Amino acid sequence: MKTALKITTIAILSMMLLLFNAGVFAQKKKDPVRVLLVTGGHGFDREPFYTFINSLPGCTVAEVKHPKALEMFRPENRDLYDVALLYDMPASITEQEKNDFMDCLKTGKGMVVWHHAYCSYQEWPEYQNIIGGRYHEKPWTDDQDIVHPASVYRHDVQFRVKVTDKKHPVTKGIKDFDILDETYGKGVVNPGVHVLLATDEPSSTPSIAWTNRYGKSSIVTILLGHDNHAWTNPEFVRLLTQAILWVKQ
Repeated sequence: MKTALKITTIAILSMMLLLFNAGVFAQKKKDPVRVLLVTGGHGFDREPFYTFINSLPGCTVAEVKHPKALEMFRPENRDLYDVALLYDMPASITEQEKNDFMDCLKTGKGMVVWHHAYCSYQEWPEYQNIIGGRYHEKPWTDDQDIVHPASVYRHDVQFRVKVTDKKHPVTKGIKDFDILDETYGKGVVNPGVHVLLATDEPSSTPSIAWTNRYGKSSIVTILLGHDNHAWTNPEFVRLLTQAILWVKQ
């Protein structure tokens, strides 16, 4: 009888330990990152795009489109997502929307600026300070009164991407790779950013991905990613995913 009772007790304790460990594991399992995808102002190939964006590992994606997109930066909407992923190219923004946008970042909301979002808000200088650079649609004059040419773009360029910081969480595990993509040339990259990717391709701005800080927020700007050639490139998929996960921290 004592032997049977001892065996039963051990069995119950073992089962309780298994259940406890299962509970701990469930608690440790991370919830998916809630990504707010902002679109509008620039077209894209919708079917392969949504196939790609909805397959990003560790993420759930909710899309919001302009002209309503900037409402999501208001205080009452900021808890609805973890990371803002800008894949938009709007021209205009009101003063209130500017304030909401900046205040959201000053509180620590992570942001990834992707491809043509580099070209947004041409008449809003602070946007360059936020994302760490600027695509200029028109010739422009700097603070030394030097006139610079407009930025340029070129479709379907095959080029080599070099990882300049292989230890950063955004580029971890990514080796130098080739990609067929659209390039942005003669763009501005602020001197204070941390460059992650670069290229020697003549039609491109040399720095093509970087991190920036604005307020309490981490920002990653990635110039790659125009169409399905990039969206099916394993290195680009890893890059974008790791950028999203990093800015959430």
